[in-house]
Amino acid sequence: MRTGLFVTALALGLSVTALPASAETIHLFGPFKGEHGATSPIKGSASAMLDTTKNTLSYRFEDNGLTGPVNAIHLHGPAAEGEDAGVIAPIPGPYQTRMTGTLTLTADQVKDVLAGKSYINLHTEKFPSGEARAQLTTELTGHKHHMEH
Repeated sequence: MRTGLFVTALALGLSVTALPASAETIHLFGPFKGEHGATSPIKGSASAMLDTTKNTLSYRFEDNGLTGPVNAIHLHGPAAEGEDAGVIAPIPGPYQTRMTGTLTLTADQVKDVLAGKSYINLHTEKFPSGEARAQLTTELTGHKHHMEH
């Protein structure tokens, strides 16, 4: 029995040390804003964790104040705030006011997301091209100069 525990501990220890040191998780976030002529006061925001090793984007968002139920949600890019872009990946339903999930991206899509060039778009029946949009940006944007000596 002791031998089995020792082997298990050894195997666990090896798997932990085998993780790449370059693994990086970037936190992104953005408030939802109306777009395409939507005038309803939209409340809510999106946050996401980008894993640059696994090329995954884990999202969490909440919306409020839309003209009706959401009928489609997509991650769009590459685009700066105020610009429209194509779909990077659809976010699957069922659609609710609060949602979480994970998308798998390509290396190029990860670069676009890191550059702040992606957004979560909420589509409704009244606004099929998108009623609300949350541009995903990093907390570090604009703060890089403080790190220089």
